[in-house]
Amino acid sequence: MTRPMAICLWFDGAAEEAANFYAATFPDSRVDAVHRAPGDYPAGRKGDALTVDFTVCGTPFVGLNGGGGVAHGMAISFQIFTDTQAETDRLWNTIVGNGGKPSQCSWCTDRWGISWQIVPRALIAALSHPDPGARSRAFTAMMGMGNIDIAAIEAAVRGDAA
Repeated sequence: MTRPMAICLWFDGAAEEAANFYAATFPDSRVDAVHRAPGDYPAGRKGDALTVDFTVCGTPFVGLNGGGGVAHGMAISFQIFTDTQAETDRLWNTIVGNGGKPSQCSWCTDRWGISWQIVPRALIAALSHPDPGARSRAFTAMMGMGNIDIAAIEAAVRGDAA
């Protein structure tokens, strides 16, 4: 192992399933290795996936099948930056449409309770606009959205009536 760090996500027996879902959903993503338990352990049996090394958008993760009772929360989320509405919609709909839950302002939660933010780069640009009025209008528009609508954000920046 040569990487200096990986993000470890705790699962209740679904680390391999989650890793496969993420690898199929996000670009530059893959399952790197599945490590099977050499013996029974409190959350599983010999031969079960104990840990899964996987990569999401080029970032290394480890999925640990540590058992139940440990919930994920919104205090940690993964931001995925998108360039187009089609890409934004595909990622949002894939997460939400496969047992996830929508939230507000680009946030959604997958079926394992992991929080994601599907953030168009156009939203970042709008919220960083040099005109404070444009920033404020974009922020107000965003606050009413779940999945971000790039055209509506750009219209807000321009000051076009909704």
